[in-house]
Amino acid sequence: MIHKTAALLGASLIALAAPAFANDDSHGHDASGAVEHLVQSAADAPVAALPTMSFGEWGVDPDLLADDITPGDDFNAYVNQRWIDANPLPAEFSRIGAFTLLGEKSTADVKALMDELMAKDAATLSGDERRIVDAYRTFLDTGAIEAAGLAPAQPYLARIKGAATLNDLAMLWAEPGFASPIGAGVGVDAKQPDRHIASVGFGGLGMPDRDYYLDTSEKGQAIQAKYKQYLAFLLGEAGYADPAAMAETVYAFEDTIARNVAWDRTVRRNRDLTYNLLTADELGAISGAVPVTAMLQQIGIADSPGFVVSLMPPTAEEIAQYKLDEATLAKIGTGLPGMFALIGETPVEVLQAWMAKEFLSGNAAVLPSRFDAASFDFYGQTLRGTPEQRPRWKRAIGESEGLLGELIGKSYVARYFPAENKVAMDELVANLRLALRESIAEIDWMGEATKTQALAKLDSFDPKIGYRPNLETYEGLAITAGDPIANRMAAATWEQADNVAKLGEPIDRTEWGMLPQTVNAYYNSVKNEIVFPAGILQQPFFALSNDIAVNYGAIGGVIGHEIGHGFDDQGSKSDATGKLSNWWTDTDRAAFDELGNRLVAQYNAFCPLDNGTTCVNGRLTLGENIGDVGGLSMAYRAYKIATKDTDVPVIDGLTGDQRFFLAWAQVWRSSQREANYRNRLVTDSHSPEEYRVNGVVRNLDEWYEAFGVKPDDALYLPPEERVRIW
Repeated sequence: MIHKTAALLGASLIALAAPAFANDDSHGHDASGAVEHLVQSAADAPVAALPTMSFGEWGVDPDLLADDITPGDDFNAYVNQRWIDANPLPAEFSRIGAFTLLGEKSTADVKALMDELMAKDAATLSGDERRIVDAYRTFLDTGAIEAAGLAPAQPYLARIKGAATLNDLAMLWAEPGFASPIGAGVGVDAKQPDRHIASVGFGGLGMPDRDYYLDTSEKGQAIQAKYKQYLAFLLGEAGYADPAAMAETVYAFEDTIARNVAWDRTVRRNRDLTYNLLTADELGAISGAVPVTAMLQQIGIADSPGFVVSLMPPTAEEIAQYKLDEATLAKIGTGLPGMFALIGETPVEVLQAWMAKEFLSGNAAVLPSRFDAASFDFYGQTLRGTPEQRPRWKRAIGESEGLLGELIGKSYVARYFPAENKVAMDELVANLRLALRESIAEIDWMGEATKTQALAKLDSFDPKIGYRPNLETYEGLAITAGDPIANRMAAATWEQADNVAKLGEPIDRTEWGMLPQTVNAYYNSVKNEIVFPAGILQQPFFALSNDIAVNYGAIGGVIGHEIGHGFDDQGSKSDATGKLSNWWTDTDRAAFDELGNRLVAQYNAFCPLDNGTTCVNGRLTLGENIGDVGGLSMAYRAYKIATKDTDVPVIDGLTGDQRFFLAWAQVWRSSQREANYRNRLVTDSHSPEEYRVNGVVRNLDEWYEAFGVKPDDALYLPPEERVRIW
């Protein structure tokens, strides 16, 4: 999608939460013309009744608190269990909670805008409105999609099958819209953040992570078998005479990537290891038979001042410098050089088959229903346990946003984002920054030289709230009514051209990585910016009518979380300018890392599945956990700054401090299916929601005082075991 940050270049963006609908149409764009009665029925379709959340008169409904649960035993359950018990998951969801329900509200709000456009006389539509309407209508017209069969895909499949040599395939890999095991694009240079530079990386896995291929458990083998069945289905549709045999061969190709080439996610987080600047000649020297220079020329980035490669085997010097032990080295594959070698030794017909299945799988939502059903059966039901696909109209909105999201966002903010919300957020952000400034001055584990650098970084933070001032118009992106695959290809072409055009140009600090209507937030290390789209600035995160303690505990905690990413184990490797550099003294860095290691141990001990044998990966989730613990600590201090010299009332028997912590817990109200839980424990850098509550508050002295937590309570940690970093 146009507004989905490419994994290749996205290491600098750290979001507050994982996408709520990762199992749905995650492959791209949709658009175009329609059979009128189908369109009208979809436009008139009622918004399905979903669970709701009551926020009472001041931001938290005290009637939902579980009086039979001691806060110190399970604070998440104390705040959220009554709602969870009363609201079983609807069939279309693998998980549901505060984030998903607010996301559903955003979808419903956009639908209201769509309905108004659909009701207008076609002759009165502007050019941009026509593009939006055509995008929405085409995805809804399943009758036309069914009638077209595979015909819209055949020209692209024919080009894949006609690529008779590795050179031919490489030229297709350079074209937008065709899947490639090698990817390249343009981003901000992490070590020279005033310029753009090209990056080169690889993918190739059809399952979410290398660990799915390495899993020898009964559950893992069952998933592998289902995936092979899905591959056989796709390859059969692509015309292979023995699709089951070719599926095994394609699977073996991916399995080799997983076992030998790819890196473990935990090690892949390490920014010291994933910035490798190569010259064009050095890149060519590791490319083997793959014509990488010709690919880069075809893309239009051959003249980049260098090429950043994320995954290169560490040198002996790096192994020594970063103290990489054998266990860590065992998680590091051969990286890009290994991928080049594997491609060079893989028969062309296998690479063709891999591309064909990727094309069909990636476009399943706009192919006949058997493709959509097969894709959902594996990615939705098998991997995440979701019983039913999301309604088509909801997916049509997501698809339209993938094509023209900021055009839609322009109407969204005009209707749904009050200007006073931004004013209130500006004050919150200012107090959070002041809180961190005070905290840095007080902490005893950091020396003055490092504190000076930390304060300089804090001062240079660039907060962005609501929406970008110059929303994208997608000039030149034509939407063709009635041809959704062509629209996806056109969008991919537009996106690549837009990305390549950045090379040699100044950094655009107004550009955002999320749409205004997105319910999320992020930190971008190379721009040292924190971004809060309009979509998240609603209940349960924020409301002008909320008690001040609630706003600081909810959106204040989110603001603190994003600021905290600038000072987590990886974000802290960028300085005030966004440059990847070491601004720490060795002593201070060692002290910081020790605090992080203690937090890793805490979260490693959270083992929610399989009788306590399947656990949270504390190392994978460390950055998010530092963001949560440090962010809520900052938010509490900011709340005290905001209420200094004021008489904070008791409301419904709850003190201001209690309301602050209740608000944080309410944000993470959530339940999910077991299959989705397992998937996220492997792939998600965020801890499960219950630990974003319980794992955080047990480290804050103020929570103990607010709720009278005692040593015999289950969440109690002795003071010396509590981790307070920022």
